[in-house]
Amino acid sequence: MTNPFKNFYHSYYIKDHITNPNIIVGDYSYYAGFYHGKHFEDNVWYLDATEEVSDKLIIGKFCSIATGVIFMMGGNQGHRHEWLSTYPFYWDDQTDWGDFVQNGYSAKGNTLIGDDVWIGASALIMPGVCVGNGAIIAARAVVTKSVEPYTIVGGNPARLIKKRFDDPTIALLQQLCWWDWPVEKIKQHMALLCSNNAEALRALRLV
Repeated sequence: MTNPFKNFYHSYYIKDHITNPNIIVGDYSYYAGFYHGKHFEDNVWYLDATEEVSDKLIIGKFCSIATGVIFMMGGNQGHRHEWLSTYPFYWDDQTDWGDFVQNGYSAKGNTLIGDDVWIGASALIMPGVCVGNGAIIAARAVVTKSVEPYTIVGGNPARLIKKRFDDPTIALLQQLCWWDWPVEKIKQHMALLCSNNAEALRALRLV
């Protein structure tokens, strides 16, 4: 079987290739840039590379990020919707706008992607969003608000399509945190992880 991680722009573990200190990625999370031919970091927009900035992109373990997914960072990028003008006069270094110019920048906080999240092709994740564990983001979705764990969202703006499991199963998955298990334990329970056997999952809780 061909190794899907061999070709750099095909698929690769993200943490092995990032250089920006404000991008933090867990083990086994991968980017599959099949059709866009860009490095993962090229799809993280408006993120400063200095450690002093407040906003970070934090991605958990075992996440699947499809080709062309964009993470929009940089807060509001200096544009204020509640001001009379949205123009970022403060950032315009070609014209002197006088002494009363104000910096319109507003940070949105860290963008947090949980563990075992699947983000479909060309989805757009807006600043400060939190995507819960086990969530699925549909292709071309525009995620403007936080996403609950183990839900599927899609559309523009992204809305709830359905929950992946019933509430007790979701709660159990949240407690188990299988992504934090040692590799050998994951291998031991691989048949379960590759199934929808919630009853076996409940039994595992007693082990």
